[in-house]
Amino acid sequence: MAYQNYDDLPLCLSVKQVAEVLGIGRNTAYDLVRSGQIQSVRTGRQIRISKDAMISFFKQH
Repeated sequence: MAYQNYDDLPLCLSVKQVAEVLGIGRNTAYDLVRSGQIQSVRTGRQIRISKDAMISFFKQH
């Protein structure tokens, strides 16, 4: 799905969605999550990134 602005983003994003929004590869997005550069929450086997955490990362870089 193509997001037009911040308001279109869901409250929680998967790593795949974050990669699409930032225009990076999925492996790079996982590396950013693992290194703590993008804050995330793990629920079982799923990793979720809040909309605010993704926007914060985007503004810092």
